[in-house]
Amino acid sequence: MSRAIPRLVVAGTASGVGKTTATVAIARALRARGLQVALFKCGPDYLDPTYHARAVAGTSHNLDGWMMGREAVLSTFAAETASADVALIEGVMGLFDGASPTGEEGSTAEIAKWLEAPVALVIDASGMARSVAALVQGFAGFDPALRIAAVVCNQVGSRGHLDILRQAQAQVNRSLPVLGGLPRDEAQRFPERHLGLRTADEAALPEERLDHWGAQAEAWIGLDALLEIARAAPPLPAAGAAATPGAATAGAQRGRARIGLAFDEAFHFYYADNLRRLEAAGAELVRFSPIGDARLPDVDALYLGGGYPEVHAERLAANAALRGEIRAFAGRGGPIYAECGGLMYLTEAIRTLDGRAHPMVGLVPAEAAMCEKLQALGYVEVETQARTILGGAGLRFRGHQFRYSELRPSQRAVQVEPSAAPAPAEQPPSPSAQAPLPIEHAYSVRRRRGGQVSREGYRTASVLASYVHAHWASNPLVPEGLVASAAAHRKERAR
Repeated sequence: MSRAIPRLVVAGTASGVGKTTATVAIARALRARGLQVALFKCGPDYLDPTYHARAVAGTSHNLDGWMMGREAVLSTFAAETASADVALIEGVMGLFDGASPTGEEGSTAEIAKWLEAPVALVIDASGMARSVAALVQGFAGFDPALRIAAVVCNQVGSRGHLDILRQAQAQVNRSLPVLGGLPRDEAQRFPERHLGLRTADEAALPEERLDHWGAQAEAWIGLDALLEIARAAPPLPAAGAAATPGAATAGAQRGRARIGLAFDEAFHFYYADNLRRLEAAGAELVRFSPIGDARLPDVDALYLGGGYPEVHAERLAANAALRGEIRAFAGRGGPIYAECGGLMYLTEAIRTLDGRAHPMVGLVPAEAAMCEKLQALGYVEVETQARTILGGAGLRFRGHQFRYSELRPSQRAVQVEPSAAPAPAEQPPSPSAQAPLPIEHAYSVRRRRGGQVSREGYRTASVLASYVHAHWASNPLVPEGLVASAAAHRKERAR
């Protein structure tokens, strides 16, 4: 059985050409017309989806060919468009950029092909006239299996400039039109930080700015023509039910465990699909704030995602009560899983670029030091080398790294081999400043590009922390293992 869902991939010629602005503007305008818009982001990105969510007051889901695989991409898309009138999929980097310089794996083009979706190509047209036609023709002819159906010009100088761009493209290929653009507007551009865009909270992105871009899209872009292109996309075959867990699965297992989810200004990098998989495995997710809460909620495990702990290091350090609560939770054998920013929070201190060391939880015997230059970037594949709170040795899953910090082990760190490490159920040693703390590298991490292998995944008893942002569509056993560890701890607590 197949299902028709109008859809359009909003791709770019490169990073920084305005894909997010165009996607948000078009989505906001379509929502103002009364349409239900489902939004997606290609690639490993936590920030752009926050702009999507604000634009339509809903959740944006990542679609990543390398981390998720085809079936999970298709089933996620099907599940999240069930009640939508139209779907917009924002690309990553340039249209053909991905995990390899010689193939389409992990690229926007790969996702567009899997979804059989037409592409609207966003270009930065500042300082450009007839050259727009040469640029578009190159992209349109690069892969005949991909349908680029429209062009949207960003950074347009005036209505006259847009007319020149339209005429130049029409002379070469009238079947691939420039369907409008967005004017240059420095006062209304989205704010940025070292990872790219800032998170789209109310302070960074007021509603008035979203309305502004929606109005610009309505005035400058041929939305009716874009909708016609989206509605011409062919029906998609029904996705396999097993690839993405749904509400029925979650209902059957609900109540196995409660997992505390760190969520505030410092921690908010989570894939929506990962959270849904935890819920499908029977977890109730309970949010708490490491910045603002003095007590942990009544939970059976903790999940500390990525974010900007370095930006909020002073506030995190000031909340000694919550840091003590987390140490006590670990001391009782409570499972704690942390990624990137969460790992930094679990160290003894975060050293910011000004040289100041801010005390943190102290469960990982190291200091997280911020650096001026990027320390790691790219896809990785993980294999566990010992039993952890995620499951037995030999688990494989995929993720990515993007970080500006490095770990500097402290004097109390005692490196142990996986075979000699304590079982996850055992109590961790005291996290006092004087006591030695055994730590195990529970992960073997292989980089997708280059193939270099390193040891990572810092485990001390029931704590597992890593710089890897994992996507659990690559191995659904991982979220099941975390929920099972939380459920086991719940039973221990009840004794």
